[in-house]
Amino acid sequence: MLKGWLRAYENRLAGGELGAVPVILGLLTIWIIFQSLNANFLSARNLSNLSVDIVGTGLIAVGIVFVLLIGELDLSVGSVSGLAAALFAVLNVQQGVPEWLALVMAVLCGAAVGIVQGFFFARVGVPAFVVTLAGLLAWNGLMLYILGTSGTVNLDDEGLVATLTSYYFGNVAAAYGLAALGAAVYFLTSHVDRRRRRAIGMPSRSLVEIGVRTGVLTVVAFAAAWVLNQFQGLPLALLIFLTVLASLEFVLRRTSYGRKVFALGGGIEAARRAGINIVRMRISVFMVSGTMAAVGGLMLASRVTSASQTSGSGILLMNAIAAAVIGGTSLFGGHGSTWSALLGMLVIQSIASGMALLGIQAAVQFMITGGVLLAAVVIDSLSRRSQKAHGRA
Repeated sequence: MLKGWLRAYENRLAGGELGAVPVILGLLTIWIIFQSLNANFLSARNLSNLSVDIVGTGLIAVGIVFVLLIGELDLSVGSVSGLAAALFAVLNVQQGVPEWLALVMAVLCGAAVGIVQGFFFARVGVPAFVVTLAGLLAWNGLMLYILGTSGTVNLDDEGLVATLTSYYFGNVAAAYGLAALGAAVYFLTSHVDRRRRRAIGMPSRSLVEIGVRTGVLTVVAFAAAWVLNQFQGLPLALLIFLTVLASLEFVLRRTSYGRKVFALGGGIEAARRAGINIVRMRISVFMVSGTMAAVGGLMLASRVTSASQTSGSGILLMNAIAAAVIGGTSLFGGHGSTWSALLGMLVIQSIASGMALLGIQAAVQFMITGGVLLAAVVIDSLSRRSQKAHGRA
């Protein structure tokens, strides 16, 4: 049985279905190299900090994944994240609006921005590239206008938003419990999916494959939990990030909405003939992107406990897009996962963290990250070509 599974997996690889294998191998290579150059790279403190640093941009990358799945791109997410952070800071600190209400309004602002941009793209017919490029400029200008002459608004260090990235669950049971829960949920969902597929005569994973996958996930999860417990415990920010990833992955894989998103990425005409409302789906995807950009912006503001004129600027947009693509989401649409955001951000932030420990200037980091992104796109292109050759795309 195991031999048959290995043969089937080899056939999938030969057919261009690489999955997360390239990015995982790349991540392991990066970790081995930096650990050999600096023994502090894989220390509990550095890995714990890394697990929090990936959250803000990673949440933005999740929204990018949704847009990439339909074969489009959202260039405004950086500006939207800065706008949400500025709106929250001004409402809460300067206008006295309760934190929870200011937070909700900031997230709703991101969703509204996504709906507006999605409308111009889906209903009016303006290319998404142009709409979101205009949004990049306009929302950044609105952010500067909201912040006013002060330019920077400091958040309450003990407030709700600041706590999102500063709070840790010190009890070791929290991290180990999350690891056990994740492994159990994966096994149960995989087993249920196998039974459903077998009931209707569709190809399905064997119990051996499910067991092997669950075993690997369990080892990785408990190893991560052990490392986190060596420092301050499970970060609240990481828990939020993983919860969002799992929830949205469920939406993509287990709901009719998710199937429509993948169908839209597979081909507009085929999706239209299948009865899918193209306009509504496109608007909704950009709404998801805007919402996740706002949530990510609040996380980034939480990390530095402030909102300023530089919020959402710099290489934030490029990192978010690169994370989604490096993690395995196809630029051609129809193929990807929310977990791409996690894997891609681990690669990008590992490079940044390793470079910082070695005292290497940021210019080198940009060049290396660019090379990794190019490699990911090349692999994606070759994989798609192989799938077409085998009649799978």
